[in-house]
Amino acid sequence: MDWRTKKCVPCEGGVPAIPAERAAALLGTLDGWSLRDGKLWKQLRFRDFREAIRFVDAAAEVAEAEGHHPDLSLHDYRLLDVTLSTHAIGGLSENDFILAAKLDALPR
Repeated sequence: MDWRTKKCVPCEGGVPAIPAERAAALLGTLDGWSLRDGKLWKQLRFRDFREAIRFVDAAAEVAEAEGHHPDLSLHDYRLLDVTLSTHAIGGLSENDFILAAKLDALPR
């Protein structure tokens, strides 16, 4: 499945989260992501702080365009933890997989 061809849809709740078994199966459609506490998680390593910040800026543009926002945590000056979940439903939705794939497509 090519998640990059899809568009995030607004989620205000009222829909069930993707079950854990299904999320684990869908994980195989992404590169290098894992499940942590029911959320998608990936750590990215950059050459330096500036490269990491450039990626964060690009990720912010994608997130705004999709209307779906990741949790980003930059530490050790060049490591970025990216965590995705759909807060309104307390779990994962297709939006999380769409945004993960679109973040993976950003230049590094």
